[in-house]
Amino acid sequence: MKIGNVEIEKTAALAPMAGVADKTFRELCKDFGAALTVSEMVSAKGVSMGDKKSGELMYISEKEHPSSIQIFGNEPATMAEAALCAAKMKPDIIDINMGCPAPKIIKGGAGSKLMQNPELAGRIIKAVSSAVDIPVTVKIRTGWDSDSLNAIEMAVIAENNGAAAITVHGRTKEQMYAPPVNIEIIKKVKESVSIPVIGNGDIDDAFSAAKMYETTGCDLVMVGRGALGRPWVFQQISAYMKNEVILPEPPVSQRMLIMLRHIENICNDRGAKIGMREARKHALWYTKGIRGSAEYRRQMSTLESIEQLQEIAFKITKENE
Repeated sequence: MKIGNVEIEKTAALAPMAGVADKTFRELCKDFGAALTVSEMVSAKGVSMGDKKSGELMYISEKEHPSSIQIFGNEPATMAEAALCAAKMKPDIIDINMGCPAPKIIKGGAGSKLMQNPELAGRIIKAVSSAVDIPVTVKIRTGWDSDSLNAIEMAVIAENNGAAAITVHGRTKEQMYAPPVNIEIIKKVKESVSIPVIGNGDIDDAFSAAKMYETTGCDLVMVGRGALGRPWVFQQISAYMKNEVILPEPPVSQRMLIMLRHIENICNDRGAKIGMREARKHALWYTKGIRGSAEYRRQMSTLESIEQLQEIAFKITKENE
């Protein structure tokens, strides 16, 4: 499939997850076959003020392409300025966040708060798409709550104001991440616009990805929480989509090796102190559901060194041989 002039495999994209989808994780998911990676969301206001962290969040490595930088904000001019800055990092796509339900983002009038102001949303999309010469996409939810399901209206506005594709997370802002995912609205959005539609929500294996494709007719699927501690999910989806091959979950020994590779790369990129702090949540995700890991998971919540993690990984592997 294509977003603008950007060709993307019709397998699965990695969702933009704040505090998770950093460069290290995006590269790892890319190694396992992610068709598209999207940065953590970047504050347009932070970019306009020269905030160092915002600048760092926009960094994209060569191996990530095709890739997208996601920005958020509620002022058309500031969003256009941020898009221009983001474009200097050479992404293939600029994505606008109009779906984040986090209270801090909502309070600032951004994210899914824009679902309540379609007119402003349209002006933001137009300002951003007019400012850059690469495709601009928009990520939305089904609506603010069950009484205001306006994803179709938002999608049409996005297309009319220059968006090259739309991602629909099949939940309302009020749902946050609680079930169910509204597949029917994603299908209706697809039927209402001529630009590509990306389906998102509870995709965590090849079967749920295939169901999203088949039920909605969407052009691409996006995996978020389903990739936490399971970057190989992209390999599984790709194998099924291309050849109808069902790949099993990797053995515990391989899971532990992937975990160690991931954490070591975080430490190499960001230093041991920050890396090990980040390692704690990732280690818990990698060991979820593994037999006999309860005590080791408790220890992982206070990880201090890569050696400590290596020792735990060795013991978990030995217990599951």
